[in-house]
Amino acid sequence: MPKAESKIIAVGGDAREQPARESALPRPLLQNVGLPPDLSAYDLEDLKELAAEIRAALVDTVSRTGGHLAPSLGVVELTLAMLSVFNAQKDKIIWDVGHQAYAYKLLTGRAERFSTLRAADGLSGFPSRLESPYDHFGTGHSSTSISAALGLAMARDLAGENHHVVAVIGDGALTAGLAYEGMNQAGAAARRFIVILNDNEMSISKNVGALSLFMSRKLSGRWIRRLKGEVEEFLAAIPGIGGDLLEIAKRSKHSFKNFFTPGMLFEALRFNYIGAVDGHDMAELQKTLRLAASLDRPVLLHVLTRKGKGYAPAEENPELFHGIGSFEPETGLPCKFGETVSYTEAFGRGICRLAEKDPRVFAITAAMPDGVGLKEFSGRFPERFVDVGICEQHAVTLAAGLAVGGLRPFVAVYSTFLQRSYDQIVHDVCLQNLPVTFCIDRAGLVGEDGPTHHGAFDLAFLRHIPNLIFMAPKDEVELQRGLATALAQDSPFALRYPRGPGAGTLPPDELLPLPIGRGELLREGDGRVAVIALGNRVLPALFAADEFREESGEAVAVFNARWIKPLPEDDLRALCVAHELVLLLEEGVLAGGFSSAVLEFLNDHELCRNRRIVRMGLPDAFVQHGPARELRRRLNLDAAAIREKLREIARKK
Repeated sequence: MPKAESKIIAVGGDAREQPARESALPRPLLQNVGLPPDLSAYDLEDLKELAAEIRAALVDTVSRTGGHLAPSLGVVELTLAMLSVFNAQKDKIIWDVGHQAYAYKLLTGRAERFSTLRAADGLSGFPSRLESPYDHFGTGHSSTSISAALGLAMARDLAGENHHVVAVIGDGALTAGLAYEGMNQAGAAARRFIVILNDNEMSISKNVGALSLFMSRKLSGRWIRRLKGEVEEFLAAIPGIGGDLLEIAKRSKHSFKNFFTPGMLFEALRFNYIGAVDGHDMAELQKTLRLAASLDRPVLLHVLTRKGKGYAPAEENPELFHGIGSFEPETGLPCKFGETVSYTEAFGRGICRLAEKDPRVFAITAAMPDGVGLKEFSGRFPERFVDVGICEQHAVTLAAGLAVGGLRPFVAVYSTFLQRSYDQIVHDVCLQNLPVTFCIDRAGLVGEDGPTHHGAFDLAFLRHIPNLIFMAPKDEVELQRGLATALAQDSPFALRYPRGPGAGTLPPDELLPLPIGRGELLREGDGRVAVIALGNRVLPALFAADEFREESGEAVAVFNARWIKPLPEDDLRALCVAHELVLLLEEGVLAGGFSSAVLEFLNDHELCRNRRIVRMGLPDAFVQHGPARELRRRLNLDAAAIREKLREIARKK
């Protein structure tokens, strides 16, 4: 029987020499995990060794590809314990959000391809039913797992099957209302399934809100022990009956302890509560998972983990390593690629400038103060800042209430997450014509996070809402001036801007409002072709037009449309009258987007006659993951594709 050699574990272990021992399992363990994965033959030492190999693989790969490292490092033991207790081929494991599922991917047949994580045509950074039969539910937005797991459990029972259904949800995701809607139904239905609460006291940033405080493990600390002792002393001191009351309190299911632990909340929802369990103690995890699997009612297993576990830089800075680009694995320092200010940074600086002068400015984020550029604002103006947690619906209606109260709230949110609050945008803000500004970050293609995170639809789902003013700046200066324009209005306002570096334009000395419904002619044409571009497609259009003129001698007009609603109608009319062909550019879905709005206007004013109109934008399909530059190349949305389209037009002259 082969013996494992002594070795030093640098990542995922404790950096001490591991004693040699006998084991029949082939090494390295990770490369020899079968499919379907069956870890039942692995003893605790094997599993610990496998955990170290997984952590080393995670750090090595994510240091090159970027990704969600800290969440996945924190659930390595939990993943191994689940796959050693449950049957991966039969039982259904659902990951909430899914950015903590990297170890699960490694163990379910994707280790050889793991180096392609988040690359074009490679592995997704989230669970995907298109990628693996072991990914039972596609995710990317939070708080969906309990509802989905309940649906799978109900389908199982109707089919007369007997497998387990397990939902793994983080404590951050458990702040969203959808999770409690699912739990409320699940408790009433009394279906057999398991919810594992992965509690690391963080989502992307530190968790906020009363629910987070309620579930905090700090309740088991010195204060609660002292209070418990004081209550016991008080009960015991009651003459005659004190001793009996104390015994009843200690024996009762609804005893003192339950009122100060999360168990009270979950048992009120008719879940059997187990916990809290050390999420890095493999033996304890296996024991409690088997207990949970033996119960015939909904179970919530509360597991305490450390985000970034096993990699010191991620443990020390879990927010940075929640979602990180490439970094040096030895130091954890991010790789730098230039010093250009990003659109997100420009937004953060701009809103701080407005807040310095106007005390009505109020900023709201949904669990992402760093991601949306509000870290500086939150430090400088804490009384005018709130992080509502993963509660986009609440964020929008809260903003509506603030606006009614005389403030000017700015809701900073990723485009893909704004979708979750559509009803509140329509009914609570726009119907009441309230001065709430939606600062829509990550609009357009975001790259490696893929279809769940691309901001493809905001143009289409916002432009038709009455009372809303909607713009897309071409660069950082227009973004900051757009914020000033929003502040000057008494109606709802939205700005969309992309992920990544800006154009490098210097901020203006004064943030002057822009004229609403007026665009900007950046290049004069010779009367044949006009390019009408929106947002981050304006500068590539300029580049393409300049190159085309150098090679062909033909001047193409380039117009920065700037406004989605109201459209720059006078400018559009003049351009269409003066040019034979109009090329419309946007980084949003063509179906119902900016170019659709322009076509509607031109048709309604009989300006389409004797003109050819060409559109370039995102297709009627979910765009997969990969570097944003590569995706734009494939979708014919980069400067080279625009130049080629101009050549094609010239050939058809």
